[in-house]
Amino acid sequence: MIQLPDPTLSRLFDPRSIAIVGASATPGKIGAMPVTLLRQHGYEGRIIPVNPRADTIQGLAAAPSLNALDQDVDLAILAVPAAHAAQALQSARPGQLGAAVIFTSGYAETGAAGAEQQQRLCGIARERGIRLLGPNCLGFMNVRRKVYATFSPAPANGAVPAGGIAMVSQSGAFGAYAYSMARERGLGLSHWISTGNEADIDVADCIEWLAHDADTRVIMAYMEGCRDGAKLRRALAAARAAGKPVVVTKIGRTQAGAQAAASHTAALAGDDAVYDALFRQYGALRARTIEEFFNLGYALDTWPRPPAGRRLGIFTISGGVGALMADEAQDAGLALPEPAAAAQARLLAQVPFASARNPVDVTGQAISEPGLLLATADDILADGRYDALAVFLAAAGSSEALWPTFENFAREMQARHPGVPLAISALFTPERRRQLERLGCLVFPDPSAAIRTLGTVAQLADHADAAAEPAASSDDPPPLLDAYNEVQAMDLLRRAGLPATPCILATDADAAVRAAAELDGPVALKIVSPDIVHKSDVGGVKLNVAGEDALRRAHADILDAVRRHAPEARIDGVLVAPMAPKGVECIAGVHCDPVFGPVVMFGLGGVFVEVLKDVSFRLAPFGRDEALAMIREIKGYALLQGARGTPPCDVDALADALAALSRFAHARRDDFSSVEINPLLALPAGQGALALDAVVMRAGLNR
Repeated sequence: MIQLPDPTLSRLFDPRSIAIVGASATPGKIGAMPVTLLRQHGYEGRIIPVNPRADTIQGLAAAPSLNALDQDVDLAILAVPAAHAAQALQSARPGQLGAAVIFTSGYAETGAAGAEQQQRLCGIARERGIRLLGPNCLGFMNVRRKVYATFSPAPANGAVPAGGIAMVSQSGAFGAYAYSMARERGLGLSHWISTGNEADIDVADCIEWLAHDADTRVIMAYMEGCRDGAKLRRALAAARAAGKPVVVTKIGRTQAGAQAAASHTAALAGDDAVYDALFRQYGALRARTIEEFFNLGYALDTWPRPPAGRRLGIFTISGGVGALMADEAQDAGLALPEPAAAAQARLLAQVPFASARNPVDVTGQAISEPGLLLATADDILADGRYDALAVFLAAAGSSEALWPTFENFAREMQARHPGVPLAISALFTPERRRQLERLGCLVFPDPSAAIRTLGTVAQLADHADAAAEPAASSDDPPPLLDAYNEVQAMDLLRRAGLPATPCILATDADAAVRAAAELDGPVALKIVSPDIVHKSDVGGVKLNVAGEDALRRAHADILDAVRRHAPEARIDGVLVAPMAPKGVECIAGVHCDPVFGPVVMFGLGGVFVEVLKDVSFRLAPFGRDEALAMIREIKGYALLQGARGTPPCDVDALADALAALSRFAHARRDDFSSVEINPLLALPAGQGALALDAVVMRAGLNR
């Protein structure tokens, strides 16, 4: 089913009539700028200045107020003080206005009184069916339709060309800077939007609308925070489904995230880690610097098809810079496969002192033999073993004599290998750089920036075939308890589809003996108490216990140790469970983020998990493919693949366990604040996974 853009936002961002309340003829005034820009850039719709003290403004007939207009208006720009903005909206007849942009500051950003005034403004807008952009924003531009609903001076100094990049920013100052940078770098824009206080329309609304906008190919977003996590997830999912890459710069670490607590998951799932997980999960590319932000937008706009994978070919006329680029490629997670043996042999037969491996260094011979450049690059790409090619030409790019060679190289590479993105690093004049870009090449003066950009853009291949999120279980959940001991927690997770070791709660030594007989083999004994999280720290664990006498001694020793170390602890009994087989200890957990809801964590287990912080996160729910990606992200993944003679682990079973945990967390998100499984044992391949210990905390209840 084809989704269409939100019609209320379409009316806002593509208006056929615009009223400017507070319009002015005085240059420099906020109310003058949108009228000037709309006329200067040739807006074809109706422009209506609104000012009770003027009959005409900048040569246009003015109206005294909105209710004096005899026609409906798609968009009203409010360039009046905060005290008059609500009055201006209230003067409009119900249904008369489609949307309003409010430049004015002095609302929620100033404190409680301003927040109250902002709420009043929103109430009036809702009553009249008006969508609000702002307040405290720079407005927006629809470049292709020549709509300049802004008071930013940036477009007055020169307009950007119409193109396929849309920019949306919470910050007006950053947005104006981004517009100017886009103009300087020659990026074509479809839309430029500043959301300000986001009283109604926020960045997520804009991303989702742009995902369905026919003029937009790439979405670039600058975020300072998010109040509606579910909406942002829907927006990023819509962009992914539409095949439109999203580049995000998210700044700031708020206190809204998880606080350090008894749970490893809560201690590790900080606000920024959750945003990282969100962007990874939905294939949004996170830019951590302004340079990276623009490099990614530039690359995605230039290449309609990003790299299909992470296999990079490096082709240089300098061995030293080739080594530098190889280092950058490794840091960026790119693979550097060698060319086919036959291709290497052909290059060495022609240039014996070349380096035919990857990086391929044809040396300065490419300058004296211009045909060598194209012939070698074409040869190494012929068998399809590279997803992208990075070429370093040093200062040769400034050579007048060599320019025809480089231009022909770019044209022929695009014709012969259209599916392989090409990035050239050299010193070209601006006009020659633009010529190469028109041929489909990226051009970077810095080869390191070229490699880093390729590495980030290659992440899109990880989400090219992303599956839809699984539906949460609709099974009837068991009745809630006020608190869950470990046995009850394990039973709860077992019912949710997680592999959990069988365990029995023994309230005395006789019961422990009977439980061990039922389990038939050496057992583990562990104290069960709602007040004790780390059992081994208080002597509450005995392992590999067999025989009735040993069981009774171990049971007594555990109770004695706990009474000494934690005399106030409530004791439910002692857990009896079979000894676990050998495997790699992992940890899995759930933390309920205040904005995004349940977030699942995975990492290697053990007592040092908080110190090493080798963990990954995803927002629940997700399926096996996302769980596998999550597992592969941790630095210790090599241990799960088999290390120092150990067999590889059952990673698929681990992924199934994480996906089941995510479905449980999503389905019961209002019931539980956190879940922790430590250890979650990864058994050898084909043998599954096994939860050995679990802590579950009810939402809204203290331990």
